[in-house]
Amino acid sequence: EWADTCCRGLRSAHAYVLVYDICCFDSFEYIKTIRQQILDTRMIGTNEIPIIIVGNKRDLQRGRVIPRRNVSNLVKKTWKCGYIECSAKYNWHILMLFNELLKTVGCVRCRHVHAAIRFQGALRRNRCTVM
Repeated sequence: EWADTCCRGLRSAHAYVLVYDICCFDSFEYIKTIRQQILDTRMIGTNEIPIIIVGNKRDLQRGRVIPRRNVSNLVKKTWKCGYIECSAKYNWHILMLFNELLKTVGCVRCRHVHAAIRFQGALRRNRCTVM
């Protein structure tokens, strides 16, 4: 669990990407819990760390358990987090997800560099860690 002391390194992240299955209500409830734990354990002065919520399995749209509009409104308006839906199976919106992540985290000294170049640079070894 998040409250365990072995997860302290995750508390100092530059951004969080919480992924849930749009066909599984329990996975959405789980990321709600994780998001709340992130907010409860943030260190002082780290209120600006972005959280992006990702609805995966967009290719299984017919099995959706919560309407997209409801989730989007909750995440964007109430939680003040980014929201995107993707399909890992078909690689749909995956690059857009990482592009948004890099824009959100954004390096102040790199803002003048085109986003595609920043993205490629972030993928170099020791520059970006995805857990």
